[in-house]
Amino acid sequence: MPVGYAPGVFAPVASGHGFAARCARVACSPWLRLALLFVLLAGGAVAMLRWEPQRLLSGGWPAQLSGATAMVVFAVAYGLCTTVFVPRPVLNLAAGALFGSVAGLAAALAGTVLGAGLAFGLGRLLGQKALRPLLRARWLAAADRQLSEHGFRSMVAVRLFPGLPFAAANYCAAVSRMGWCPFLLATALGSLPNTAAYAVAGARAATPSSPVFLLAMAILALSALGALMVAWRKREALRGR
Repeated sequence: MPVGYAPGVFAPVASGHGFAARCARVACSPWLRLALLFVLLAGGAVAMLRWEPQRLLSGGWPAQLSGATAMVVFAVAYGLCTTVFVPRPVLNLAAGALFGSVAGLAAALAGTVLGAGLAFGLGRLLGQKALRPLLRARWLAAADRQLSEHGFRSMVAVRLFPGLPFAAANYCAAVSRMGWCPFLLATALGSLPNTAAYAVAGARAATPSSPVFLLAMAILALSALGALMVAWRKREALRGR
């Protein structure tokens, strides 16, 4: 027997390394990360259902929070809510009702960008590698190409026209090859008009017959009409290909 050789010492070590490598491969598996993303989103959705953020429209904000602190807390809560598909209109109306038109717009827009960044980061980290190979359908491939090659202008258009759920757009952009900076800048710019309209509507909800409230509602109606027209044209263009 060779000097220094201890029976049974090296074989288990090699086996252990093999097991550790297999565990590392499983942990880094794109599908496992995608499953983790779904678990996180499901857990967040359950938490939001229990918290019922729509109560902000009727119950108001906790009395112990006020001023800039309240706006920061609201923006963080807003961002977390949007990552689990809580509708932005509810949160935008709440921002206006709680803080007024200008401060409400600031808080809602900050929460919008924060929520978009959180969803984009989660989608890119946990979902992109698993989902990109599945983009074989014609319309999926077309949407991916549009976001990857013309990300900024495409995302501005998506934000300007309501209809597509906010979180869904975030996760779709994360699966594409769109960059971080264009995504966040386009989100801020494209979300500004509708967010402002909702914040004004929330602030003036007590006087629904006021000209400012009616103007805000008109802006939202025109945005929805524009979204329908764009969607129809895109649908016809895809059919013609």
